[in-house]
Amino acid sequence: MSSTLESNPQALFAGKDASPFGRRQRRARGPRLPVIAVTGFLGAGKTTLVRALLARPEGANTAIVVNEFGEIGIDQALLRSSSDVTLLVGNGCLCCNVRTDLQETLRTLFADRARGAVPSFERVVIETSGLADPGPVLQTFATDRALGREFHLQALVTVVDAVSGAANLERMPEARKQVALADRIILTKSDLADSAALGRLTAQLAALSPAPVTVADNGAIEPAFLLDEPPAPRRPFDLGGAAHTHGLDSFALVFGEPIPWACFDQAMAVLTALRGADLLRMKGILAIAECRGPVVVHAVQHLAHPPVELEEWPDADRRSRLVFVTRGVTRALVAQLFAAVGALAAPPR
Repeated sequence: MSSTLESNPQALFAGKDASPFGRRQRRARGPRLPVIAVTGFLGAGKTTLVRALLARPEGANTAIVVNEFGEIGIDQALLRSSSDVTLLVGNGCLCCNVRTDLQETLRTLFADRARGAVPSFERVVIETSGLADPGPVLQTFATDRALGREFHLQALVTVVDAVSGAANLERMPEARKQVALADRIILTKSDLADSAALGRLTAQLAALSPAPVTVADNGAIEPAFLLDEPPAPRRPFDLGGAAHTHGLDSFALVFGEPIPWACFDQAMAVLTALRGADLLRMKGILAIAECRGPVVVHAVQHLAHPPVELEEWPDADRRSRLVFVTRGVTRALVAQLFAAVGALAAPPR
Protein backbone atom coordinates (compact mmCIF):
# COMPACT_ATOMS: atom_id res chain seq x y z
CA MET A 1 0.00 0.00 0.00
CA SER A 2 1.27 3.43 -0.82
CA SER A 3 2.32 5.74 2.00
CA THR A 4 1.79 8.90 -0.09
CA LEU A 5 -1.16 10.03 1.98
CA GLU A 6 0.72 9.48 5.21
CA SER A 7 3.55 11.82 4.16
CA ASN A 8 1.22 14.40 2.61
CA PRO A 9 -2.48 13.80 3.28
CA GLN A 10 -3.44 16.88 1.26
CA ALA A 11 -1.48 15.83 -1.82
CA LEU A 12 -4.52 14.45 -3.64
CA PHE A 13 -7.02 17.04 -2.42
CA ALA A 14 -8.85 18.92 -5.16
CA GLY A 15 -9.91 21.59 -2.70
CA LYS A 16 -10.47 22.19 0.97
CA ASP A 17 -13.64 20.11 0.97
CA ALA A 18 -12.31 17.30 -1.23
CA SER A 19 -11.58 13.75 -0.16
CA PRO A 20 -7.98 12.44 -0.04
CA PHE A 21 -9.06 10.16 -2.87
CA GLY A 22 -10.56 12.83 -5.11
CA ARG A 23 -14.21 13.56 -5.83
CA ARG A 24 -16.61 11.23 -4.08
CA GLN A 25 -18.65 8.89 -6.27
CA ARG A 26 -22.15 7.55 -5.89
CA ARG A 27 -20.96 4.24 -7.33
CA ALA A 28 -17.46 2.86 -7.02
CA ARG A 29 -16.94 2.16 -10.70
CA GLY A 30 -18.13 5.48 -12.11
CA PRO A 31 -18.46 5.33 -15.92
CA ARG A 32 -16.38 2.16 -16.30
CA LEU A 33 -17.91 -1.02 -17.70
CA PRO A 34 -18.60 -3.66 -15.05
CA VAL A 35 -16.98 -7.09 -15.38
CA ILE A 36 -18.34 -10.23 -13.69
CA ALA A 37 -15.94 -13.18 -13.57
CA VAL A 38 -17.71 -16.55 -13.38
CA THR A 39 -15.55 -19.40 -12.15
CA GLY A 40 -16.15 -22.90 -10.83
CA PHE A 41 -14.71 -26.38 -11.15
CA LEU A 42 -15.15 -28.59 -14.19
CA GLY A 43 -18.78 -29.46 -14.80
CA ALA A 44 -20.15 -27.01 -12.24
CA GLY A 45 -22.58 -25.48 -14.72
CA LYS A 46 -20.98 -22.15 -15.59
CA THR A 47 -22.07 -22.16 -19.22
CA THR A 48 -25.63 -23.12 -18.29
CA LEU A 49 -25.70 -20.25 -15.82
CA VAL A 50 -24.43 -17.73 -18.39
CA ARG A 51 -26.85 -18.96 -21.06
CA ALA A 52 -29.74 -18.66 -18.63
CA LEU A 53 -28.69 -15.09 -17.87
CA LEU A 54 -28.53 -14.18 -21.56
CA ALA A 55 -32.05 -15.54 -22.05
CA ARG A 56 -33.39 -12.96 -19.59
CA PRO A 57 -34.04 -9.32 -20.53
CA GLU A 58 -31.63 -8.29 -17.76
CA GLY A 59 -28.83 -10.14 -19.57
CA ALA A 60 -29.14 -8.20 -22.82
CA ASN A 61 -26.13 -6.24 -24.06
CA THR A 62 -23.61 -8.51 -22.36
CA ALA A 63 -20.21 -9.37 -23.82
CA ILE A 64 -18.97 -12.88 -22.98
CA VAL A 65 -15.30 -13.79 -22.71
CA VAL A 66 -14.83 -17.56 -22.54
CA ASN A 67 -11.62 -19.37 -21.63
CA GLU A 68 -11.82 -23.15 -21.88
CA PHE A 69 -8.92 -25.58 -21.73
CA GLY A 70 -8.47 -27.55 -24.97
CA GLU A 71 -12.08 -27.23 -26.13
CA ILE A 72 -11.32 -26.50 -29.80
CA GLY A 73 -10.13 -30.04 -30.59
CA ILE A 74 -7.27 -32.53 -30.32
CA ASP A 75 -5.14 -31.12 -33.13
CA GLN A 76 -5.35 -27.57 -31.89
CA ALA A 77 -4.95 -28.73 -28.30
CA LEU A 78 -1.61 -30.24 -29.31
CA LEU A 79 -0.53 -26.95 -30.86
CA ARG A 80 -1.82 -24.71 -28.09
CA SER A 81 -2.06 -25.44 -24.38
CA SER A 82 -5.32 -23.52 -24.17
CA SER A 83 -7.87 -21.81 -26.36
CA ASP A 84 -9.26 -18.42 -25.42
CA VAL A 85 -12.39 -17.55 -27.39
CA THR A 86 -14.34 -14.34 -27.00
CA LEU A 87 -18.05 -14.62 -27.64
CA LEU A 88 -19.72 -11.23 -27.95
CA VAL A 89 -23.45 -11.46 -27.37
CA GLY A 90 -25.58 -8.49 -28.32
CA ASN A 91 -28.41 -10.89 -27.57
CA GLY A 92 -26.74 -13.58 -29.64
CA CYS A 93 -25.83 -11.81 -32.87
CA LEU A 94 -22.03 -11.84 -33.07
CA CYS A 95 -19.08 -14.13 -32.38
CA CYS A 96 -15.40 -13.35 -32.86
CA ASN A 97 -12.02 -14.77 -31.86
CA VAL A 98 -9.49 -12.46 -30.25
CA ARG A 99 -6.04 -12.88 -28.74
CA THR A 100 -5.77 -15.23 -25.79
CA ASP A 101 -4.39 -12.65 -23.41
CA LEU A 102 -7.17 -11.39 -21.14
CA GLN A 103 -5.93 -7.81 -21.09
CA GLU A 104 -5.64 -7.62 -24.87
CA THR A 105 -9.03 -9.25 -25.24
CA LEU A 106 -10.74 -6.64 -23.09
CA ARG A 107 -8.92 -3.77 -24.78
CA THR A 108 -10.02 -5.13 -28.16
CA LEU A 109 -13.60 -5.39 -26.99
CA PHE A 110 -13.57 -1.84 -25.70
CA ALA A 111 -12.02 -0.46 -28.89
CA ASP A 112 -14.43 -2.40 -31.11
CA ARG A 113 -17.35 -1.16 -29.05
CA ALA A 114 -16.16 2.46 -29.32
CA ARG A 115 -15.90 2.34 -33.13
CA GLY A 116 -19.11 0.40 -33.62
CA ALA A 117 -17.46 -2.75 -34.94
CA VAL A 118 -19.48 -4.88 -32.51
CA PRO A 119 -22.88 -4.35 -30.95
CA SER A 120 -22.72 -2.03 -27.98
CA PHE A 121 -22.56 -3.83 -24.65
CA GLU A 122 -23.10 -2.68 -21.09
CA ARG A 123 -21.08 -5.28 -19.19
CA VAL A 124 -18.64 -8.16 -19.64
CA VAL A 125 -18.97 -11.66 -18.21
CA ILE A 126 -15.77 -13.69 -18.12
CA GLU A 127 -16.30 -17.45 -17.94
CA THR A 128 -13.08 -19.08 -16.79
CA SER A 129 -11.84 -22.60 -17.34
CA GLY A 130 -12.88 -25.16 -14.75
CA LEU A 131 -9.22 -25.57 -13.84
CA ALA A 132 -8.58 -21.85 -13.56
CA ASP A 133 -7.05 -20.13 -10.58
CA PRO A 134 -9.09 -16.91 -10.34
CA GLY A 135 -6.24 -15.08 -8.60
CA PRO A 136 -4.61 -13.88 -11.85
CA VAL A 137 -7.95 -12.46 -13.00
CA LEU A 138 -8.16 -10.40 -9.81
CA GLN A 139 -4.52 -9.34 -10.21
CA THR A 140 -5.09 -8.28 -13.83
CA PHE A 141 -7.62 -5.67 -12.78
CA ALA A 142 -5.55 -4.62 -9.77
CA THR A 143 -2.36 -3.97 -11.75
CA ASP A 144 -3.39 -2.77 -15.23
CA ARG A 145 -4.18 0.93 -14.79
CA ALA A 146 -5.07 1.41 -18.45
CA LEU A 147 -7.56 -1.43 -18.24
CA GLY A 148 -8.87 0.03 -14.99
CA ARG A 149 -9.86 3.24 -16.78
CA GLU A 150 -12.25 1.25 -18.99
CA PHE A 151 -13.38 -1.71 -16.86
CA HIS A 152 -14.25 -2.41 -13.25
CA LEU A 153 -14.14 -5.93 -11.79
CA GLN A 154 -17.55 -5.97 -10.15
CA ALA A 155 -17.64 -9.48 -8.69
CA LEU A 156 -16.05 -12.92 -8.74
CA VAL A 157 -18.91 -15.44 -8.85
CA THR A 158 -18.18 -19.12 -8.14
CA VAL A 159 -20.45 -21.92 -9.34
CA VAL A 160 -20.46 -25.13 -7.27
CA ASP A 161 -21.98 -28.46 -8.32
CA ALA A 162 -24.11 -29.81 -5.46
CA VAL A 163 -23.47 -33.41 -6.53
CA SER A 164 -19.67 -33.48 -6.86
CA GLY A 165 -18.81 -30.17 -5.19
CA ALA A 166 -17.95 -31.68 -1.81
CA ALA A 167 -15.51 -34.17 -3.33
CA ASN A 168 -13.96 -31.48 -5.51
CA LEU A 169 -13.41 -29.24 -2.50
CA GLU A 170 -11.73 -32.08 -0.63
CA ARG A 171 -9.41 -33.16 -3.44
CA MET A 172 -8.86 -30.20 -5.73
CA PRO A 173 -6.97 -27.07 -4.60
CA GLU A 174 -8.36 -25.16 -7.60
CA ALA A 175 -11.92 -25.74 -6.42
CA ARG A 176 -11.08 -24.58 -2.91
CA LYS A 177 -9.42 -21.40 -4.13
CA GLN A 178 -12.33 -20.62 -6.44
CA VAL A 179 -14.65 -20.72 -3.44
CA ALA A 180 -12.26 -18.96 -1.05
CA LEU A 181 -11.93 -15.93 -3.36
CA ALA A 182 -15.61 -15.71 -4.29
CA ASP A 183 -17.76 -12.64 -3.78
CA ARG A 184 -20.91 -14.71 -4.43
CA ILE A 185 -21.53 -18.46 -4.67
CA ILE A 186 -24.16 -20.21 -6.80
CA LEU A 187 -25.16 -23.82 -6.10
CA THR A 188 -26.24 -25.88 -9.11
CA LYS A 189 -27.80 -29.37 -9.47
CA SER A 190 -29.21 -29.20 -5.96
CA ASP A 191 -32.23 -31.20 -7.14
CA LEU A 192 -29.87 -34.13 -7.80
CA ALA A 193 -28.32 -34.14 -4.32
CA ASP A 194 -29.94 -35.46 -1.15
CA SER A 195 -30.48 -33.13 1.78
CA ALA A 196 -27.66 -34.65 3.86
CA ALA A 197 -25.10 -34.17 1.09
CA LEU A 198 -26.38 -30.65 0.47
CA GLY A 199 -26.00 -29.84 4.15
CA ARG A 200 -22.41 -31.07 4.22
CA LEU A 201 -21.56 -29.06 1.13
CA THR A 202 -23.15 -25.92 2.56
CA ALA A 203 -21.03 -26.34 5.70
CA GLN A 204 -17.89 -26.70 3.57
CA LEU A 205 -18.70 -23.53 1.67
CA ALA A 206 -19.38 -21.58 4.86
CA ALA A 207 -16.02 -22.72 6.28
CA LEU A 208 -14.17 -21.58 3.17
CA SER A 209 -15.92 -18.29 2.44
CA PRO A 210 -18.39 -15.83 4.00
CA ALA A 211 -19.77 -15.02 0.53
CA PRO A 212 -23.58 -15.09 0.10
CA VAL A 213 -24.96 -18.29 -1.47
CA THR A 214 -27.97 -18.81 -3.73
CA VAL A 215 -29.36 -21.89 -5.49
CA ALA A 216 -29.85 -22.05 -9.26
CA ASP A 217 -32.80 -23.82 -10.87
CA ASN A 218 -31.50 -25.36 -14.13
CA GLY A 219 -28.97 -22.56 -14.27
CA ALA A 220 -31.53 -19.82 -13.67
CA ILE A 221 -31.19 -17.43 -10.72
CA GLU A 222 -32.48 -13.98 -9.93
CA PRO A 223 -30.35 -11.83 -12.30
CA ALA A 224 -29.76 -9.22 -9.61
CA PHE A 225 -27.69 -11.74 -7.61
CA LEU A 226 -25.29 -11.95 -10.53
CA LEU A 227 -25.47 -8.43 -11.95
CA ASP A 228 -26.05 -6.02 -9.07
CA GLU A 229 -22.98 -4.19 -7.90
CA PRO A 230 -22.70 -3.88 -4.12
CA PRO A 231 -20.60 -0.81 -3.18
CA ALA A 232 -19.11 -2.88 -0.36
CA PRO A 233 -18.95 -6.51 0.78
CA ARG A 234 -22.46 -7.86 1.35
CA ARG A 235 -21.38 -10.54 3.78
CA PRO A 236 -22.08 -11.69 7.31
CA PHE A 237 -18.92 -11.03 9.26
CA ASP A 238 -17.67 -13.97 11.29
CA LEU A 239 -15.59 -12.33 14.00
CA GLY A 240 -14.35 -15.69 15.24
CA GLY A 241 -12.78 -16.67 11.94
CA ALA A 242 -12.43 -20.22 10.65
CA ALA A 243 -9.37 -22.44 10.32
CA HIS A 244 -9.19 -25.04 7.57
CA THR A 245 -7.17 -28.20 7.07
CA HIS A 246 -6.02 -27.02 3.66
CA GLY A 247 -4.45 -23.88 5.11
CA LEU A 248 -6.95 -21.19 4.13
CA ASP A 249 -8.49 -18.81 6.66
CA SER A 250 -11.43 -16.46 6.14
CA PHE A 251 -12.18 -13.86 8.77
CA ALA A 252 -13.30 -10.27 9.32
CA LEU A 253 -12.17 -7.30 11.38
CA VAL A 254 -14.70 -4.71 12.53
CA PHE A 255 -13.74 -1.30 13.96
CA GLY A 256 -16.27 0.78 15.89
CA GLU A 257 -14.50 4.13 15.53
CA PRO A 258 -13.22 5.95 12.40
CA ILE A 259 -9.69 4.99 11.38
CA PRO A 260 -6.99 7.49 10.32
CA TRP A 261 -5.94 6.61 6.77
CA ALA A 262 -2.27 6.49 7.81
CA CYS A 263 -3.04 3.72 10.34
CA PHE A 264 -4.82 1.54 7.79
CA ASP A 265 -2.20 2.29 5.14
CA GLN A 266 0.74 1.39 7.36
CA ALA A 267 -0.86 -1.73 8.82
CA MET A 268 -1.55 -3.04 5.31
CA ALA A 269 1.96 -2.07 4.19
CA VAL A 270 3.48 -4.22 6.93
CA LEU A 271 1.10 -7.09 6.24
CA THR A 272 1.74 -7.13 2.50
CA ALA A 273 5.51 -6.69 2.91
CA LEU A 274 5.82 -9.65 5.28
CA ARG A 275 3.02 -11.96 4.13
CA GLY A 276 1.75 -10.59 0.85
CA ALA A 277 1.94 -13.96 -0.90
CA ASP A 278 -0.43 -15.37 1.74
CA LEU A 279 -2.91 -12.47 1.58
CA LEU A 280 -5.16 -14.07 -1.03
CA ARG A 281 -7.68 -11.29 -0.78
CA MET A 282 -8.75 -8.35 1.36
CA LYS A 283 -11.80 -6.21 0.77
CA GLY A 284 -13.87 -3.93 2.87
CA ILE A 285 -15.51 -0.62 3.61
CA LEU A 286 -13.91 1.86 6.00
CA ALA A 287 -14.93 4.86 8.04
CA ILE A 288 -11.83 7.01 7.47
CA ALA A 289 -11.30 9.93 9.84
CA GLU A 290 -10.34 12.31 7.00
CA CYS A 291 -13.37 11.46 4.81
CA ARG A 292 -17.08 12.17 4.99
CA GLY A 293 -18.18 9.10 3.04
CA PRO A 294 -17.22 5.44 3.36
CA VAL A 295 -14.07 4.25 1.57
CA VAL A 296 -14.04 0.97 -0.35
CA VAL A 297 -10.71 -0.92 -0.35
CA HIS A 298 -9.52 -4.07 -2.13
CA ALA A 299 -6.19 -5.92 -2.16
CA VAL A 300 -4.92 -9.17 -3.69
CA GLN A 301 -1.61 -10.42 -2.32
CA HIS A 302 0.92 -7.57 -2.81
CA LEU A 303 -1.42 -5.54 -4.97
CA ALA A 304 -4.03 -2.99 -3.88
CA HIS A 305 -6.82 -1.33 -5.84
CA PRO A 306 -7.02 2.47 -5.51
CA PRO A 307 -9.36 3.37 -2.64
CA VAL A 308 -12.68 4.93 -3.62
CA GLU A 309 -14.85 7.16 -1.43
CA LEU A 310 -18.61 6.79 -1.83
CA GLU A 311 -21.24 9.44 -1.24
CA GLU A 312 -23.18 7.35 1.25
CA TRP A 313 -23.07 4.13 3.25
CA PRO A 314 -24.77 1.09 1.69
CA ASP A 315 -26.61 0.26 4.94
CA ALA A 316 -27.18 1.52 8.46
CA ASP A 317 -23.95 0.00 9.77
CA ARG A 318 -21.31 2.76 9.89
CA ARG A 319 -18.51 0.60 11.26
CA SER A 320 -15.34 -0.23 9.32
CA ARG A 321 -15.44 -3.81 8.06
CA LEU A 322 -12.55 -5.74 6.49
CA VAL A 323 -12.84 -9.27 5.10
CA PHE A 324 -9.63 -11.31 4.67
CA VAL A 325 -8.89 -14.57 2.88
CA THR A 326 -5.42 -15.73 3.92
CA ARG A 327 -3.12 -18.72 3.97
CA GLY A 328 -1.48 -19.32 7.34
CA VAL A 329 -2.21 -15.81 8.61
CA THR A 330 -4.69 -15.83 11.48
CA ARG A 331 -7.24 -13.27 12.52
CA ALA A 332 -5.45 -12.81 15.85
CA LEU A 333 -2.20 -11.81 14.14
CA VAL A 334 -3.88 -9.30 11.82
CA ALA A 335 -5.96 -7.83 14.66
CA GLN A 336 -2.81 -7.44 16.78
CA LEU A 337 -1.05 -5.70 13.90
CA PHE A 338 -3.85 -3.15 13.44
CA ALA A 339 -4.05 -2.57 17.20
CA ALA A 340 -0.28 -1.99 17.46
CA VAL A 341 -0.22 0.47 14.57
CA GLY A 342 -3.22 2.31 16.01
CA ALA A 343 -1.58 2.54 19.42
CA LEU A 344 1.62 3.94 17.93
CA ALA A 345 -0.32 6.52 15.93
CA ALA A 346 -2.38 7.70 18.92
CA PRO A 347 -1.24 11.10 20.24
CA PRO A 348 0.38 11.07 23.68
CA ARG A 349 -1.87 11.98 26.59
